[in-house]
Amino acid sequence: MKRTFLPLLVTLSLIGVFSVLAVAAEPEESVTIPAGTTINARLTMALSTGANHDGDPFSARITDPIFDKGIEVVPAGSILEGHVAFVKEPGRVKGRAEMRLLAETITTPEDKATYSIVAGLQDLQGAEGAKVKDQEGTIQGPGRDKKGTAVETGVGAAVGAGVGAIAAGGKGGLYGLAIGGLAGLIHNMSKRGKDVILPQGTEVTFEIQRTISAKRVPKPVEPFVVPSSQ
Repeated sequence: MKRTFLPLLVTLSLIGVFSVLAVAAEPEESVTIPAGTTINARLTMALSTGANHDGDPFSARITDPIFDKGIEVVPAGSILEGHVAFVKEPGRVKGRAEMRLLAETITTPEDKATYSIVAGLQDLQGAEGAKVKDQEGTIQGPGRDKKGTAVETGVGAAVGAGVGAIAAGGKGGLYGLAIGGLAGLIHNMSKRGKDVILPQGTEVTFEIQRTISAKRVPKPVEPFVVPSSQ
């Protein structure tokens, strides 16, 4: 029995050794992700023009894999990271809030391979009132609510007219109407505009601006371990 088992052990050991050597001899593969490739992801954190500043980091989880020559090089679940490149707070009289995001790295979940990229935002979904306004990926916040402005001005005018009429009759009502309307308009103009708010989970689409090339090292195969005979 022992004579039959010994050659089997030798054979299995050689198979394990040759398998390891074959993997070690396998050349590294060159990975290319061309310019124009889109990256779909969801933010893993919330961002806003009210809370964030230039240089703040952001991260997102990639939802769709990226392939090169039919090989999946960036699987879904990879982490996309970058920074807030520009923040403009909304004005009180005019000017909408703006924000720009720049993606810089992709890290895969299993082998922790990291790709350095330059990618700008092309589209987003799930952020109320916010939209991408230009090719640079600038996010523009919602504008002022014109209906709300009209309502507040009208309410102010009506209140002013009522007070004026009580105080000085018909002419007082006209003066009160003008003063009340002006007061309502000034009150509305003194309010700060709406911020860009990107909740956690906001869907973002980036576009790689420069072709990148990297080396993809094949994952090592676990060597075959021959069970010891007792």
